Amino acid sequence: MRRSKKITIAIVIFFLVIALVVIGRYAVGLYFKKKFSKRPPPGVIVEIVNNKSFSQSLESYCTSLSSKTLSYKIKKNELLEPIKFNTEVNKGDVIAKLSSKIIIAPFAGVVGKRGISGSSLGSENTIILTIDDSRKVLCDLKIPEVYAAVLKKGLKLNAKFSAYKDKTYKGKIESVASRVDAQTRSILARAKINNENSEIIPGSLLEIEILYNEKNTLGAPDTSIMYEGDKKFIYKIIENNIIKKTEVKTGVRNKGIIEILSGLNKGDKIIAEGLTKVRPGMKVKPITNSQ
Repeated sequence: MRRSKKITIAIVIFFLVIALVVIGRYAVGLYFKKKFSKRPPPGVIVEIVNNKSFSQSLESYCTSLSSKTLSYKIKKNELLEPIKFNTEVNKGDVIAKLSSKIIIAPFAGVVGKRGISGSSLGSENTIILTIDDSRKVLCDLKIPEVYAAVLKKGLKLNAKFSAYKDKTYKGKIESVASRVDAQTRSILARAKINNENSEIIPGSLLEIEILYNEKNTLGAPDTSIMYEGDKKFIYKIIENNIIKKTEVKTGVRNKGIIEILSGLNKGDKIIAEGLTKVRPGMKVKPITNSQ
């Protein structure tokens, strides 16, 4: 009898413990649900979808040439006054006074001289006086024939000169040859580059980036793109700052911006940064880059 009573008490205690565990877990769940339901929505960096400039490019090298240049062979013993080399002159200025004549600048440019040995001229008394107009410089490019379909007059380009590594000079293609060089399998193109401050010295080696297939279409930061297999998605912010996972099709990439071919419209608000903090249907706190 006593043994039966002990078994009954043990069973009751067992079920009480189970009940307490269940109630405790339920209470803890309610506590955390209540606590975390009050957490504010996560802040994410957003951007408004707008038109961006896109282009493809090809790179080449060339040697700069003055857009205008002339040279004069003169005798030192004919000079009436010393020549002021490496100075800028205007059209019509006197650049050299000789006993036999006066040399007038036919165009604005920089006066200089060419270093040629006396033996090659037949006399050590001879110097070569030059004048160069380098406010715009020319350069001849050899472009692989594979780009024949896109290479044309008027294409924009960027040029870099190693003496000014952080500066980019703007220019364009002036002319394109009508045939391919059979030996080099390339097309010759001439470019003209703006050089207002005459920083590019004639004879300098230039790095050239030619832009082609330029267009102005919708673009988004490449940080906003999510990849799932062959598909790409973006989180779009809709009413009440709720996010919607939206599939997009993309095109070319240019300096951190990717072309959007479909899936978004101009003016849509998307998440640019903070993708790991959100999930579809979630409410977020939009933060613009200017904040």
